[in-house]
Amino acid sequence: MAGRIPQSFINDLLARVDIVDIIDSELPLKKTGRDFQALCPFHGEKTPSFTVSQEKQFYHCFGCGAHGSALGFLMEHKGLSFVEAITEAARGVGLEVPYEGGETPTTPSVDYSPIYAILSPAADSP
Repeated sequence: MAGRIPQSFINDLLARVDIVDIIDSELPLKKTGRDFQALCPFHGEKTPSFTVSQEKQFYHCFGCGAHGSALGFLMEHKGLSFVEAITEAARGVGLEVPYEGGETPTTPSVDYSPIYAILSPAADSP
């Protein structure tokens, strides 16, 4: 099993990434005062209620209540796991994710053939 990502690396990563850069690469942000705004990607709207604070490094939607950090945005908007969000954010600032124990995560190989064998007759029936 792969080691854990050290908390010190996560803290350093969050200090290095800019939430505005991460979100602006996914949806266009418009500078409004000291914050940025856009149409919320989590619900349909015609007037921007999605606000990004560069100073505080978080986003908040006043329409649907979605909020979080740069990692939270990557997880919610792109459907990434926590580790995948860390990996993508680290790649954006040119860092390699360290793992305690020096191991890198591997994708477990799961044999789904017994499940497919059970479900196949059900899929074939009218």
